[in-house]
Amino acid sequence: MHGFREYTVAGGLMSYGPNFPDLFRRAAEYVDKILRGAKPSDLPVEQPTKFDLVFNLTTARALGLEVPPTLLARADEVIE
Repeated sequence: MHGFREYTVAGGLMSYGPNFPDLFRRAAEYVDKILRGAKPSDLPVEQPTKFDLVFNLTTARALGLEVPPTLLARADEVIE
């Protein structure tokens, strides 16, 4: 179990963590607000809102695990 998608792509079994492209887009919105004159101290701290669940079925097969179809249906990405 990993917190970053990249580890699952590299061979990990599964990951559940924040979607980094979404975080970068939201960071750009903060920069835009600051460049338009907002004071950084007035901006709220935000938590990630979009998370990705990724499974690597090749690793699951190598470990002799069977991932339930209902869990695969909820995954954002399944690596074969």
